[in-house]
Amino acid sequence: MSTSTSSPHDIYKAQLIEARSQLLARIAFERGGVVSRADMAAEHFDNSFQSRAQIRSERETEFAMNEHETAELGDIDAALERIQAGTYGQCTDCGVTIAPARLNAYPTAKRCLDCQTVAELRR
Repeated sequence: MSTSTSSPHDIYKAQLIEARSQLLARIAFERGGVVSRADMAAEHFDNSFQSRAQIRSERETEFAMNEHETAELGDIDAALERIQAGTYGQCTDCGVTIAPARLNAYPTAKRCLDCQTVAELRR
């Protein structure tokens, strides 16, 4: 009788793959399907009944959301790459093991809490 146990990295990998899938589905839903940035922007120019200010505001909001989603997708992909490379759970700045509580709360974390605090203060 064999029992299969999943390593913590397998669990995080499954969570990250699911988060990636959900993010891509949300992006597709919000855009009404798979739509390129150019098509999304062109759609705003077809709304001649809207004021220029309203069109600009909507376009800026959509671009900001797109940038956020793109960054989130990049973070997920980077975490999956770290799992593949065997470096997931190690701080990319100092090399210490990232606390499991941090990874549970933020599975894409690439830094330990101390290094993340320093990185945020530098911004």
